[in-house]
Formats: sequence, C-alpha cells, structure tokens
Amino acid sequence: MASVRPLTDLTLRDLWREVKDPATLYGDIAPEALRAVKNILHNRMHDELADYLRAGRYVRLRSRRGYRNGHYYRRLTTTYGTISDLEIPRSRDGGFQPSVVARYQQRTAQVDALIRSVFLGGVSTRQVGAILAQVLGATVSASTVSKVTRILDRAVDTYHRRPLADTAVYLVLDAVSLRVKTPDGTRRRLVLVVYGITPAGQRELIDYRLVKAEGQDTWEAFLTSLACRGLVGSQLHVITTDGHRGLHAALDLVYPHVPRQACWVHVLRNVTHHLRVRDRERCLHLARFIYQARSRAAAERALWQWVRAWRRVAPKAVACLLRDWEALLAFYHTPERDWRRVRTTNAIERVFREIRRRTRPMTCFTNTASCERIVFAIASATNKRWEGHLLWRDFTQNS
Repeated sequence: MASVRPLTDLTLRDLWREVKDPATLYGDIAPEALRAVKNILHNRMHDELADYLRAGRYVRLRSRRGYRNGHYYRRLTTTYGTISDLEIPRSRDGGFQPSVVARYQQRTAQVDALIRSVFLGGVSTRQVGAILAQVLGATVSASTVSKVTRILDRAVDTYHRRPLADTAVYLVLDAVSLRVKTPDGTRRRLVLVVYGITPAGQRELIDYRLVKAEGQDTWEAFLTSLACRGLVGSQLHVITTDGHRGLHAALDLVYPHVPRQACWVHVLRNVTHHLRVRDRERCLHLARFIYQARSRAAAERALWQWVRAWRRVAPKAVACLLRDWEALLAFYHTPERDWRRVRTTNAIERVFREIRRRTRPMTCFTNTASCERIVFAIASATNKRWEGHLLWRDFTQNS
C-alpha cells in the first residue's frame, strides 16, 4: 500500500510535477491574464464614473451631479489579447468619458507601437495582421496598419525641418532608386541621401529627399535647403560623390570651395565597361596600386604607370579614369586614418543595402508617403545605432 506523504514534507519538485506541461500552462495563463485586464479596466471606469457623478452605485445624494445611463460594449485589442465585450459605462448627460479608453478607441497605444515596429521591421502591410493574430487574438487589416503608420508623417516632417549643426568635416552624397506607384503606373523614384562625419568621429545620416530624377536642379534644391538649415560647410574638408555631373554642378553653387573626392568604386566600375572581359581582373588589380599608395606623389607615379600600361590596350578605359583624376586623389589631403572612409561612398552604400532589404518584400510602394516613412525609419534606426559609437577618439579639426 502506497504511503501518503504529509503536505509539509513535499518539495518544490514534487509540487511542480502536478503542473501541466509548459505549452498547456501558458495556454491557460493567457485567458486569465486577459480576464484580469478586463476586470481592472471595468472597475477603473466605474470608479471614474462614480467620481464624475459624485455618487456611488445605488447611493442617493442631493449633491450628486447626474445619473448613470447603463453601458455599451466596446471591442478593445491589447497586448494581452482582444477583449470582445468591454463594458463602457455611460452617464445620462453624455458628458462622461473614461480616461483608460478614449472615444472610439479600439486598440491600446502599445498595440499601435507593436504594429509600427513589425511593419518597420520588414513585414509587408498585408502580412502584419497574420503575424500578430497569434499574439493579439484578432487580425489587423492592411488598412489599419496603414492608418497606424501614418503617425510617422509628423516625425518625417520634423526630421526634414530640424536645424542642422555645422559640424561635419566629411560629407558623402549618393542616391538610391526605389519603385513607387503613381496614377500613371509604377515609376522609379530616387532618394538623395547625405551622410556626414563630425570632427569627433560621429556618423550621421543628415537628411534625404525623394525626387523624380537625379539632376542639377534636384541636388541644388536639396543642398540649398541643408545650407539654409545650418549646414553651411564652414568645417568641410572633403565631399565624396559618385561623379554625377548634375551633382557636381549643384556643388559648384552651394559648396564651391570644398574639395571633392570621386568614389573609386564608381569610377572603376565605369572603367570596366571599356575593357575586354579577359583584361578586367588584371587591369583593376593594377589600379589598386594607385589608391593604396602611401602618399599622393606615389599615387601619381602609380597612376601614370597604369596609364602607360593600358593606353594602347584600352584607350577609352584610360580616358575614363583620367577624366577627373585630381578628384580621385583628393583624399590624400585628409589624415591617413580617414583615407579608406573618404575615397569611396561605401559608408552610404551600406545604408542603401538596408533600404533595399527592407523594401524587397514590398515590391513597390503604394505612394510617396509610405516610401518616406520607410526611409525615415531606417535613417532614424541607423542614427540611433551610431549614436555614441565614434570612428575615432583623438581626431581634431587641425589634425
């Protein structure tokens, strides 16, 4: 006959054996937590109504302000689940409004923040509802997701209008192409981006602008707005670009006295278009000796050696490289530790990869506003990740 152990002799392990498996346990906890949230909200609203009427339920006082008028039911989605029949009490004069549930509110602020986080994390508008259904106990429609994310429009406008500190010593300018739906079909739109580095080594995506095409007029308007907001370029040492002619024409007007560095990646990419396939690897290998030289004088010697070696084999490739060779060597006027960061636009290309990764599931944007929101979210997240992480510790303006 099995002996029965006294309750005082049971250990925690003995008691835990009586608990269900973890999956069933958490399945039982969720409804209880939701029920507790419902009771807390219900009691809070009735207490607020009693305070509003200056009289509790079934209390007869001459000093009371009014009377109860029953209740109505509201569907409320919380992070604990969806309450399908939340009881909202009413006053006879119609002036009572509970503080815990706003008028016409169907989701808590935490749910809206969760929807925005999932959307900005890379999930398309139509898929957000299916993903959150298991957590919220209700499906969120694509139109609801769009409505919730529209709150970012104010943040986008503030970002584009904020004053800028004139502290950047290096600027990197480039553009990325995205697909946006328009009334006349899907069109390519360009996002002009400005990336800066301060004397302390702090990186920042300063601003961006969505335009129809990349040209002198769009770049000039964009750069002028930056200058009017404070980025006048008094400390700028070098501006790195991809060599776009319209961009250079705009820089001649806005930042005419700042040296420009042509991106070696873009230039060598253009050079390969004038080379035979069998010559590309060897030609680019020899070109590396130019920008990897330890001084400008050594880089110029390597440049002319490369020109003599390829002038007869690929004259168009040589002409492409020599078209603006001084801009290719401008980075030698900066401290040596900055050469790798200044001679290409790779820093901003990493941000472009994140934009493409984020927008790949969407195929194209439904409108320009949604495109602005996504780019803003990526820019904000990138700046927040870079905050406090300096490229160098001992850099000064005069070093």
